[in-house]
Amino acid sequence: MSEEKSFKELLEEEEANVKQPHKGEVVEGIVIDVKDNEIILNIKAKSDGILMKNEYSNNPDVVLQDEVKVGDKLTVKVVSVNDSEGQIMVTYKRLQQDKINKRFLEAFENKEILTGTVAQALKGGLSVIYGEGRVFIPASLVSDIYERDLTKYENQEIQFVLTEVDLHKRRVIGDRKQLIVEERKKQQEELLSRIDKGMMVEGTVKNLTDFGAFIDLGGADGLLHISEMSWGRVDDPKKLFKVGDKVTVKIKDINDTKIALTMKLDENNPWKDAAEKYAVGNVITGKVARMTDFGAFIELEEGIDALLHVSQIAISHVEKPSDVLKVGQEVTAKIVDFNEDTKKISLSVKSLEIEKQRAEEAKARAEAAEAADDNAAPVPEDAPVDEPDTASVSDEAPADVDSSSEDTAENQEETPSADETAEDASDESADE
Repeated sequence: MSEEKSFKELLEEEEANVKQPHKGEVVEGIVIDVKDNEIILNIKAKSDGILMKNEYSNNPDVVLQDEVKVGDKLTVKVVSVNDSEGQIMVTYKRLQQDKINKRFLEAFENKEILTGTVAQALKGGLSVIYGEGRVFIPASLVSDIYERDLTKYENQEIQFVLTEVDLHKRRVIGDRKQLIVEERKKQQEELLSRIDKGMMVEGTVKNLTDFGAFIDLGGADGLLHISEMSWGRVDDPKKLFKVGDKVTVKIKDINDTKIALTMKLDENNPWKDAAEKYAVGNVITGKVARMTDFGAFIELEEGIDALLHVSQIAISHVEKPSDVLKVGQEVTAKIVDFNEDTKKISLSVKSLEIEKQRAEEAKARAEAAEAADDNAAPVPEDAPVDEPDTASVSDEAPADVDSSSEDTAENQEETPSADETAEDASDESADE
């Protein structure tokens, strides 16, 4: 009987020593069970402490069984005490939030560089998890260039500094751009110290615009202007490159921190042997690249265009090049002017047509002369030859000769030569 009373007394004493925690109290517990959505803790109270998944972490994908094991110790904060049901609800993340808030203040004051994981790309920026806290990085402070799609940062670790910490408003703002700018400045100084005009360098297409492409050279950006992308005409840089492409370029010029690039090299310069290939008088074939009111530009090869002026398109009058030509059409013309200094070539289809016309006229005359010879009556070899009356010839011949000479002269004046005919045709074409 004395032993039974002694046991009862001991139990009463133990219960008397057990303190019921109050809301807001920080207690230490030992994990006695881990379920999918909650952790059960022995907090040395009349009831066990229940730590729900959403009170353990801000990460909805966290797996509690991977985070804690039976026997682990956790320091938690009491959220509520329900005596009627005997439940004591605790939180881990809120206690950690208090600690992280202090950490945020320290990092802000000391301008420390923090590393966190991007939890989500929002419309206006990135939500980053740091410990049990969250930091918001506005889209304008994510990078040193505008980025339309921020989803590529999700689940990535990034570095940032804090630019604002307001615990009352639960507002913690981060800045990644600042670190990128500082790092790129260092890289830029290092790059500029080892590159020089005329060097060949490799880079990555970072951004494309209507006027060119910005190439990341590994510390600084260089501008590859649209006019320096090819010896030929480039209408849209986006048809040649896409962001992320690796390119090899030549440094054309360096002005302070501005780097001008080019892909127009001496070895691929089509004008290198153009003087011989496109000498005046040569006949070439090219394609109509584009047209204006005053003429058509014919692409002879990549990087070399020649002008076919509207007045040289045909012998007949042409009002507009588009009336008789279309882009992509092949044109055969004669080179009538070549200027290597200004890199200008002039073409003429008209001169070819005139030459063809002259050739046809000459051929026609030759054929007519040959036909006349064939139609003349042949003289027999044994035909008798009449002896002329000497007196008669001497008296009448001068008059006949003079008359014949006059007729011949008149005929020559009435019938123009082949050269005159061609010149007249050329003059008429020019007048039109």
